[in-house]
Amino acid sequence: MLARQRQARILEEVRRAGGVRVSELTILLGVSDMTIRRDLDQLSADGAIQKVHGGAVLGSQVSDEPSFEAKSTLAQPAKQAIAAQAARMITPGTAIALSAGTTTWALARHVASIPGLTVVTNSTAVADTIGSSDGSKQTVILTGGVRTPSAALVGPVADATIRSLHFDQLFLGVHGMDVVAGFTTPNLAEAETNRSLIERAQTVIVVADSSKWATVGLADFGSLSAADILITDDGLPNEAQAVLSEAVGKLIVVPTAPEGSRS
Repeated sequence: MLARQRQARILEEVRRAGGVRVSELTILLGVSDMTIRRDLDQLSADGAIQKVHGGAVLGSQVSDEPSFEAKSTLAQPAKQAIAAQAARMITPGTAIALSAGTTTWALARHVASIPGLTVVTNSTAVADTIGSSDGSKQTVILTGGVRTPSAALVGPVADATIRSLHFDQLFLGVHGMDVVAGFTTPNLAEAETNRSLIERAQTVIVVADSSKWATVGLADFGSLSAADILITDDGLPNEAQAVLSEAVGKLIVVPTAPEGSRS
């Protein structure tokens, strides 16, 4: 098979499945990893696909980084329901971490009323929400670092602080989650900071509303299996729920409206 024929077959497979892994393509096409990677490089240069760790997705699926302000108004009922569920999993007196993100920001309002917590965060918005509550009952550790458009503190300073700590639970917001790409962010430095957070947590709890499904950012920071628990909302399609149920340790799907108001 000629290179362009092989690349056309790869593109067909990406369009069919939404994404592919290098390992799958080597079996499908009977060629080496290096050959597949060269093909992906060419397709990426053509703008047909976006390379992600271990494979590729369609170029049009890769999303840019929105501002914190833009994200804060989206999917509010789902984010509030997810945050309330996540808060019920926190034990007073423990050490937890909250990543940057608008769902973790919603969770911070609940955290502010739970006594005796030590809270590690790389989000100024999260730290401000907890710290500004009346009679604050928590110790807040802000990592420091370089601020991104989504209000995350990232980079070597943030990573060094996180890697010197340990926490019982990590509540992790994500820009996107995808069966091939895993958990992703549009920001390369934020991906590394999120990896650091995952490494230092005993339990990783991903909080992600259903709109994040099949969204792929530039950089991945963990496969779906990195989540011990994933909390999402009932807007997630049944097929996606089935995929996530297999991939994560435990999937929790919360309703976004009272029982009586749902059809």
